[in-house]
Amino acid sequence: MSAPSPSTPSSLFASVVAELRAAGCVFAEDEAQLILATARTHAEVTAMTGRRAAGLPLEHVLGWAAFAGLRVTVDPGVFVPRRRSEFLVGQAVALARPPLTTPLVVADLCCGTGAIGAAVTARLTGALPGPHDPRTGPVPVELHAADVDPAAVRCARRTIAPFGGQAHQGDLYAALPSRLRGRIGLLVASAPYVPTGDIRLLPAEARDHEPRISLDGGADGLDVVRRVAAGAPGWLAPGAHLLLETSPLQAEALARDLTGAGLPARAVTDPGLDAATVIATVTATGTATGTGTAPHEPPRRR
Repeated sequence: MSAPSPSTPSSLFASVVAELRAAGCVFAEDEAQLILATARTHAEVTAMTGRRAAGLPLEHVLGWAAFAGLRVTVDPGVFVPRRRSEFLVGQAVALARPPLTTPLVVADLCCGTGAIGAAVTARLTGALPGPHDPRTGPVPVELHAADVDPAAVRCARRTIAPFGGQAHQGDLYAALPSRLRGRIGLLVASAPYVPTGDIRLLPAEARDHEPRISLDGGADGLDVVRRVAAGAPGWLAPGAHLLLETSPLQAEALARDLTGAGLPARAVTDPGLDAATVIATVTATGTATGTGTAPHEPPRRR
């Protein structure tokens, strides 16, 4: 349990905790500490606590989310990056292997805040520590992120700017510069994968405060994910990797669908994070293949 900092009056901390707990916040003490650490004035503490008690996602209240070692800007109404997506980040980083004579082109589709692309780039370039093979060293990266939601693109632009990234608005590959065709070395996507009929089952924080376009994946949840996979071959470089986030319940079926469509793929999961990633790799001759044994990070609790 978090405790108030020495500079925080205990009465203020207690009042924030009490208001959050009365609103049903399970981790009221931890959330109160974050609000008090983020707010600059007593008035901001009051306003932020009220918004959280009213049901807004904590990340929208704070204006940021912790993700894979980064503090990512999260504007109101933008999809909040999930901890389970850190599994995809670890898979992508493990697949990139120098030496490289030119920057590795990384594309993050359905990017939301740009958290996944930024985390992959930070790890590969050495801006953040991570589980690297010490023989490989840092990887130079050219980062691109794209989303159909203009609010998400504005958010992503701020997230990836420190890494020299570019954010583009548009529908999947239509948003990307044409010069990237055949050059992308890592293509990552956390596209919406919740079946339409299950949207009503989501927590109110997501259902009521995140854009439906970032959640609704169609009848079986995989409509947008399949579109990402279908368009990938024209954009991937020889030896490139495609990584798609899904739920663990969807991953094996998606891998079979892609394989049947001529894009051999396999699913990897992390039960500790309730995370799944489907991975395919393009051979040096331009043929898509499965990835063989996929690298794993140790399971962690969410």
